Amino acid sequence: MKILMLTPYLPYPLLSGGQIRTYNLLKKLSRQHEITLFALIKNDEEKRYVSELEKYCHKVRVFKRSEKPFTLKNIWKTVFSSFPFLVIRNQAEGSLEAVRAEIATHAYDLIHAETFYMMPHIPECQIPIILVEQTIEYLGYESYVKKAPFFLRPILNIDVRKIHRYEKHYWQQAKRLIVMSEDDRQFIGKELNKDKIDVVANGVDTAWFAQKKAELASQPTILSVGTFKWLPNIEAVDFLVQKVWPRIKQQIRQASLLIVGNAPTTKVLAYGQTDPQIQVTGRVADIRTAFQSAHVLLAPVFSGKGTRYKILEAMASGTPVVSSKIAVEGLNVIDGQHVLTSNDAQELADLTVKVLRDKNLWQLLSKNGKEFVTKNYDWELISQKLDGIYQEIGSYAKK
Repeated sequence: MKILMLTPYLPYPLLSGGQIRTYNLLKKLSRQHEITLFALIKNDEEKRYVSELEKYCHKVRVFKRSEKPFTLKNIWKTVFSSFPFLVIRNQAEGSLEAVRAEIATHAYDLIHAETFYMMPHIPECQIPIILVEQTIEYLGYESYVKKAPFFLRPILNIDVRKIHRYEKHYWQQAKRLIVMSEDDRQFIGKELNKDKIDVVANGVDTAWFAQKKAELASQPTILSVGTFKWLPNIEAVDFLVQKVWPRIKQQIRQASLLIVGNAPTTKVLAYGQTDPQIQVTGRVADIRTAFQSAHVLLAPVFSGKGTRYKILEAMASGTPVVSSKIAVEGLNVIDGQHVLTSNDAQELADLTVKVLRDKNLWQLLSKNGKEFVTKNYDWELISQKLDGIYQEIGSYAKK
């Protein structure tokens, strides 16, 4: 099949969950399909990565959006537009015209759009569209607004309502909507016919993670992972350092905390400067080194939807997981067998300490987690499910 895929990022290098997902699916799906990729970039430096994607794509074209989101132009346009800031921020000059020309001159079987804010880049057409929602955007922004200064909330709430309105609009416009978990499907199913919603979860390259063996640090090491361009990850680290970490140190004085993730904020970097037992590394060249050196992943995530790469990657590495309940929502893991969960700061600290001190529990969680992701979340399995939807939609369109 001939597929036109639109993404709000270049799917390489692998700095974010979206990039990891798209890159791995491209690798697998390119074996059965001819895929043309139209992607947004923020600067010309990113063009050097196009050659990596051309290994799997028939053609790759990039379009430049504004490098920084909060420009005066973007803010001004949002004020006078029905579109939310998220859509305005992801506008790229010439992209709509390029898509229109592409589908007019080439016979595509379907269009695959990653995120609802890529939908405005698609002109009216008869080609079936698959929309993939990696998270339910308006929920994440709702959570952020609740914590914003009170004088900003009325303005921000207007934008959240815009996000919700356009998310729902494009959910309805797409031929098929793909979400990351059954929980997301049930949630969106309150506003949309569930029959047009499919679950194609995020995955993990289990063989790649298995290549590196554990080389645990000499001191008990707790790991926090997540790109800091996503608000729920910033909130999670703040909660971890301020609420959970002091309680862990009270019980294990020699423990250390390793914070890993792309684009750490000034506040996150400051945690490593004020506490000698906290190390903030930012982006690492090979994420496996972080997982293989840590004794436990601690993920107190309290907002956002979608499945979490950090959880899947930790389990694929054999690193035990302690998390909030929402952090593993939709993964179908069993608390006490695959992971340990709580939403309470003291209990999260106690569970983490328990894993660090109980060797049998550590080994149980390590073994069960690795077996679980291999059986349920390997990219090979995930890509097969998406391919089945491609085939179904493509066959329907040809009738």
